[in-house]
Amino acid sequence: MNVNKTFDAIVVGAGPSGNAAAYTMAKAGLKVLQIERGEYPGSKNVQGAILYADALERIIPDFRDDAPLERHIIEQRMWVLDDDSFVGSHFRSENYNKPPYNRYTIIRAQFDKWFSSKVREAGALLICETTVQNLIMDGDQVVGVRCDREAGDVFADVVILADGVNSTLARKAGFHPEIKAGNVALAVKEILFMPEELIQQRFNIKGDEGVVIEMVGKITDGMMGTGFLYTNKDSLTIGVGCMLSDFKKNEQKTSPYQLLEHMKRHPSIAPMIQGGEMKEYCAHLIPEGGFFAIPKVYGNGWMIVGDSGGFVNAVHREGSNLAMTTGRLAAETVINAKATKKPFNQATLKAYQRALDDSFVMKDMKKYRDMPKVFHENPQFFTTYPELINQAARTMVTVDNVDKKTKERQIFSSFRQTRSITGLVGDAYKLWRAIR
Repeated sequence: MNVNKTFDAIVVGAGPSGNAAAYTMAKAGLKVLQIERGEYPGSKNVQGAILYADALERIIPDFRDDAPLERHIIEQRMWVLDDDSFVGSHFRSENYNKPPYNRYTIIRAQFDKWFSSKVREAGALLICETTVQNLIMDGDQVVGVRCDREAGDVFADVVILADGVNSTLARKAGFHPEIKAGNVALAVKEILFMPEELIQQRFNIKGDEGVVIEMVGKITDGMMGTGFLYTNKDSLTIGVGCMLSDFKKNEQKTSPYQLLEHMKRHPSIAPMIQGGEMKEYCAHLIPEGGFFAIPKVYGNGWMIVGDSGGFVNAVHREGSNLAMTTGRLAAETVINAKATKKPFNQATLKAYQRALDDSFVMKDMKKYRDMPKVFHENPQFFTTYPELINQAARTMVTVDNVDKKTKERQIFSSFRQTRSITGLVGDAYKLWRAIR
């Protein structure tokens, strides 16, 4: 491993959070080493994703000039599905059709590779196909990393862990325990190639406009989870994810792949993806334990960013913006410590936690802190209510010989018989408390 043995900072991982941290520090003139176990950044990420422009713009203001962006999103749809129908809403705004655009669809393999090129242009050294086996400790201070190469010990003032949801290094070092199955979702995705003209026709868009559909209901087979579908330039990304704990206890033993295939056959989804040619399939873990599952994210000579710290807002399906923001805030903490010649101990790096607390990241995580517990303990939100809501819509929309007042009574009666007045009020109260 022919590299300089001492750096200002080492970043482990080259996803959005690791790249954000490495770029920000390198741009400030720090000597940065970034280590990626894949063949190249993005090689493990074939799936599509959503990019939130504001978070990246704060790091690379002119990213739109050459970043590999698919479509800018002008429409957001929300669907609640039963077995053969859905009740939905959507928000479409011409404001989102005016630059600078707010959100984009991307293909992670292309985007991560591009972001990494910017990191290297800023002056960081990237080493790929290298696994960090352990953190090197001097007492309780992290002073470097040990890699799976000959003479693979490398030292730095600080190590930033961006090594993904499993965060193996943090667990090995005892910084946080094994992640619980109830705090992580297993998502499966496919990219379906489709002619650009057909995508525009089916989703009522033109040019580089894009649509995102997020779904909840019977498609998750009674498990806590969601589905999604969004448009890329000449492909669609479709997927579904459920909590790993639910997959483990699922009585039907439905596999993630079977769940996705069942979702693709739903009569409301199948026409939109018909003719799409499946080119890529992947499965990955997403930390969705929320606020109470976030471990300590700083210590003597180390910080944790992105998925490694559980920074995902599952309620709003936001991840990349939290990843890039946490990476940037950790980097700014290092830059400030270096400029003021402070030691890289716990007292100094606590500034990272303060910056997180002042940002939207922890404010949003704290706002929805009770949502995981509510959904874990109340599966009716993924089974009973989707059926009741769709049945109610079907009753009201059907034109027959029944008057509307009678229909309203029928709908209320079906809700009351299924959940009871106490249950309905209790469920409403739980949701209100969880999002207040």
